Amino acid sequence: MRWPQWSSESINDDKQPQERSSSTASSHPTPETNNTRSALDLAAFTESRTLLSTLLLTSSILLAVRFHRSYLRRIPDAPSILPSFLRRRTVFGQVTSVGDGDNFRIFHTPGGRLAGWGWLPWKRVPTTKKGLKDNTIHIRLAGVDAPELAHFGRPEQPFAREAHEWLISYLQNRRVRASVYRQDQYHRVVASVYVRRAFDFPPFRRRDVSYEMLRRGLATVYEAKVGAEFGGEKMEQKYRRAEWWAKARSKGLWKDYRRIGSDWESPRDYKNRMGMGDPSDNGGKSKS
Repeated sequence: MRWPQWSSESINDDKQPQERSSSTASSHPTPETNNTRSALDLAAFTESRTLLSTLLLTSSILLAVRFHRSYLRRIPDAPSILPSFLRRRTVFGQVTSVGDGDNFRIFHTPGGRLAGWGWLPWKRVPTTKKGLKDNTIHIRLAGVDAPELAHFGRPEQPFAREAHEWLISYLQNRRVRASVYRQDQYHRVVASVYVRRAFDFPPFRRRDVSYEMLRRGLATVYEAKVGAEFGGEKMEQKYRRAEWWAKARSKGLWKDYRRIGSDWESPRDYKNRMGMGDPSDNGGKSKS
């Protein structure tokens, strides 16, 4: 039987036995017979239903490939995020480590549980340093500046440890969604990060991590001459209101703000004093 089933030879197979035996009796077909059969076979492949089936199959394959590249392809690190992705898409993943009070790393799990992450054997988040090396996206929280921990002999800033420990307890091993805005000079991606927690009231409501830090007094609004990123004017206003609320109630690092007065040092002032500011702030010195 030939494919497609509606080809001319398939029709010939259904002819009466007398016609079939007579057509196969000749051991040397004539050129006229071969030309006729080739023309009929070609006509079968140009029929509308054959062309439609081919078009549907090809389109389905191309759409599946495009969907996989856009939504199911895993991004290994921040530099691998394409510019066309920024400000248009979000990244979903599991927090694997918290480096400081305002940055951490996630393992990208595109599609989440629906795509098999966490329950399919070949879609597990690594737990070893070897498995996570060069496989995580370094995220810098948009709009906030947390107190600095002790680094390279520099003293720890007040409330730095509290901010770091809070961020660990709030995000470590949790699944988060990040609205990515831009890459920074430290190979991180600046993003607004959202998490849902069962024991926050109301439960499972989407929480903006930057906002939660500001209202607890664990960070200040990010202040820099250039390069500050909030995700829009409305977000900046929201963050500044949260900072004002924490300052008015002397929460967190604002506890001694009124007593110390002009000697109070913000995370931005501390970084500039220690030569840790962004290149645009301190004449080209980079962060250690």
